Amino acid sequence: MKTRFIGNFPSSAIGLGEMPLSIEGRPDREQAIRTIHVALDAGIRHIDTAYAYRLAGEEEAHGELLVGEALRTWGGDRDAVLVATKAGHLRQDPAGGWQQNGRPEHIKEVAQASAKALGVEAIGLFYYHRPDPNVPFAESVGALVNLLDDGVIVRAGVSNVNRQQIAEASEILGGRLDAVQNQFSPAFLSSGTELELCAELGIAFLPWSPLGGIGRAKTVAGAEAFQQVAAGRGVSPQQVVLAWELAKAPRVIPIPGARRPASVLDSISAVDLTLTPEELAALP
Repeated sequence: MKTRFIGNFPSSAIGLGEMPLSIEGRPDREQAIRTIHVALDAGIRHIDTAYAYRLAGEEEAHGELLVGEALRTWGGDRDAVLVATKAGHLRQDPAGGWQQNGRPEHIKEVAQASAKALGVEAIGLFYYHRPDPNVPFAESVGALVNLLDDGVIVRAGVSNVNRQQIAEASEILGGRLDAVQNQFSPAFLSSGTELELCAELGIAFLPWSPLGGIGRAKTVAGAEAFQQVAAGRGVSPQQVVLAWELAKAPRVIPIPGARRPASVLDSISAVDLTLTPEELAALP
């Protein structure tokens, strides 16, 4: 597998989005752990989770606890795996709805809880999950500064942000903004401008739902173009989508989710698929 660099730290060019292993429709725990192990055995060295990834009404930090267990029971070098988690987005509604809480004290409290759930002394990468319209963005990002300075987290990121917020976060963090995680896929191209800014600033851009979202990966947007390239290469359209995203900039790291080991293995194959200029020109 090729290796790329996200900011100042190495990671496999494709990560694993843990969310499908924790929310509605998730597999049983044994399959979830096996899926993470297969990803790690295949060379993935970046796992993305969040404090909010759980079923409605269930224990918070389910996803983090799952990742922590998977790493403890894996036979490889756990120190080589970059685990990212997030704070600021919650599922406190019994019906399963999502809410924001960007208060600095909440973000710092969650970071401590997340480190405990993951079983680490410091979190490798920690995101402000989603801007809270009721809290000034600068105050929320300021909590990341405190967490970096206190050694609770090693690297900081922001998620679901626009260009102005990326620039503001980078300034507040004094150049210590390592990653931006936004939705980006053939079905959701509007974050392309944030991807371009990250490339200009040397910040990693991690597309979430890079295949279109949970339950939508089988029906790739713009399917005909991707299927034509896939047919010519003898690979899946999903691999072509991921290869297309990787070609956008050197520090683009898609984090497709998976519920089954087979899905992980298909996604990983995209790392070694280099699309030609002609193929890229035929895609969105």
